[in-house]
Amino acid sequence: MADHAIASGLSRLLTSSWDEGLAETLSPQDLLVYRSNLLGADKRITNFGGGNTSSKLGMPDPLTGAPVEVMWVKGSGGDLGSIRLDGFATLDMARFRSVRQAYAGPDMEDDVVALYPHCTFGLNPRAASIDTPLHGLIDYPHVDHVHPDAIIAIAASVDGEAITREIFGDEIGWLPWRRPGFELGLMLERFVRDNPGARGVILGSHGLFTWAHTQRGCYETTVEVINRAITWLAEHEAGKPAFGGPAVEMLAPKQRRATAARLMPILRGLVSEGRAKVGHFDDQAAVLDFVCSRDLAALAPLGTSCPDHFLRTKIRPLVLEIDASRLDGEDLLPTLRQAIAAYRADYLGYYERCRRPDSPPVRDTNPVVILVPGVGMFTFAADKATARIAGEFYVNAINVMRGASAASTYAGLPEQEAFDIEYWLLEEAKLQRLPKGKPLEGRIALVTGGAGGIGLATARRLLGEGACVVICDIDRSALREAETALVKSHGRDRVAAVPVDVTDERTVITLFGEAALAFGGLDILVSNAGIASAAPLEDTSLELWQRNIDILATGYFLVSREAFRLMKAQARGGSIVFIASKNALVASPNASAYCTAKAAEIQLARCLALEGAPHGIRANVVNPDAVLRGSRIWEGEWRAQRAGAYNVAPDDLDEVYRQRSMLKLNVFPEDIAEAVYFFASDLSAKSTGNILNVDAGHAPAFTR
Repeated sequence: MADHAIASGLSRLLTSSWDEGLAETLSPQDLLVYRSNLLGADKRITNFGGGNTSSKLGMPDPLTGAPVEVMWVKGSGGDLGSIRLDGFATLDMARFRSVRQAYAGPDMEDDVVALYPHCTFGLNPRAASIDTPLHGLIDYPHVDHVHPDAIIAIAASVDGEAITREIFGDEIGWLPWRRPGFELGLMLERFVRDNPGARGVILGSHGLFTWAHTQRGCYETTVEVINRAITWLAEHEAGKPAFGGPAVEMLAPKQRRATAARLMPILRGLVSEGRAKVGHFDDQAAVLDFVCSRDLAALAPLGTSCPDHFLRTKIRPLVLEIDASRLDGEDLLPTLRQAIAAYRADYLGYYERCRRPDSPPVRDTNPVVILVPGVGMFTFAADKATARIAGEFYVNAINVMRGASAASTYAGLPEQEAFDIEYWLLEEAKLQRLPKGKPLEGRIALVTGGAGGIGLATARRLLGEGACVVICDIDRSALREAETALVKSHGRDRVAAVPVDVTDERTVITLFGEAALAFGGLDILVSNAGIASAAPLEDTSLELWQRNIDILATGYFLVSREAFRLMKAQARGGSIVFIASKNALVASPNASAYCTAKAAEIQLARCLALEGAPHGIRANVVNPDAVLRGSRIWEGEWRAQRAGAYNVAPDDLDEVYRQRSMLKLNVFPEDIAEAVYFFASDLSAKSTGNILNVDAGHAPAFTR
């Protein structure tokens, strides 16, 4: 099947990626994994976490060896693109078919889910999903269920059934909307029985089911059906302006990013009521077409159609009807506060109108998706991955609305039906099973000097507790290496890297704009960029003196000032941690420039603590001493100079410092990172203006 561009807002045609040579080497179970990964790898076929696949395979009974028909079906909470064999639930089909005997009709549809574990084959702990009967009651060995934008555009059209018949004839059927469950499985079963020539069915406002006798046949049927929908929609979109054409001029790329960076922290602060959120910004073409369009005001309030969409995005977004590029300062915050308050009230009204006697309590009433004409889309969630994925799902919804509006009339899911999915007791039980978040989940940290020993150890410590971290450094090569290592261990959604010269005001301001765009704002600043130098006073040049002041005093001022501004805009408080030095408290000979600059850091931190307290912004200092391991400062002349001062070889300097300490211990980057975590976290929520020495004991540095 040729892969070529289609003049459509939805996508290009899909290409079959099936490799028969590879497929022939795989077991039936591994072939199911392969088929699932192919489907999940292409977001035009199904979105992250969406859809499910199954195969009914012959397996030997683990006790008797007798043949058993076993359904392997994607388990609850998995993702087709990354699923492995342990992501599938396994059910003994003979036992599963007996569930029908216990099913007394739609009123007990939720109760029957508790019977699925009794059908488990092979002691498999993977829980079966709510879609299990939609696979198990179809009398075909292989079944795909996916949510392609092109198909949902048809499924969410007022004329969806007629369009399905026009495109597919009798090959693909239509079933009206019904919430997934055993009753829908029975409807599918009847359809398959009554339509032996059909190869699939479109579920109204939901998605696509296809089936076949072979794994390859099932996969290629899915691809073929999606392509036919894409082609038909493209023909009906041709020559029509997207969403009625533009009503608002989109800002130029640079202005969009600058406006988004200004909006992000304020929005994040407002939607983080009750729980810290992380943000994601998207201004891709599909988003801009929608947010700048004439139809935005009419379509956005209708909400999304596919349950997979609104479970991630809420039923509808917040549209900010403002000229964001012109509003700032005193005008911007009240406008945004009022808009979000109105959204909360509207969502609460939706809950009160639709709640059932046994509905779970109302959840977070803040918007997940915020659309800003001319600028783009902002999404917020407890972590970056969830915020990003919510944005991806809303792009799916945009594509659906575009296709449905071009071909027919778009229809969102009725409000009560949407509520019954969002507040479904089975969905609530799934949410309750989620693991408790880590202490810094939803928090955003920025670490200067992030590619060095202390900076990198600090980034790892904060990431390990759930934070998103921006590392920055003047050494681009070291920064790339550090970024690669952190992304490998913690994922792309948790890490950003931005080169910066902390002595350059312009690049520092840019740095915090990039942090706001990357994650939405800032909660923790770790000012750690540093140098070290040694020279007798009379040999200290003005250049050496100024370099210490520029990096260790002015640099700390610039980054803390921008962090302070950003934290104030968020109105959520924050924690600023300076990495100073034992030398900030104890003067050392032959290091006047370094000691003076480090002392300035402590005084600056105290000033920050005073001015930050009314805003909940704390400022504290960690004083390390002799942290040699992993430090770039100690790789150059500084190590040789200090070794010379003690009349020892450079390699013996660690032992000199260990013996000098009261506790006879070396201090490592991880020790400093632990102190930073204390000040960054709620463990020190009532501490500001403090100094914590991490020096293995140095009596002259005792604070007083």
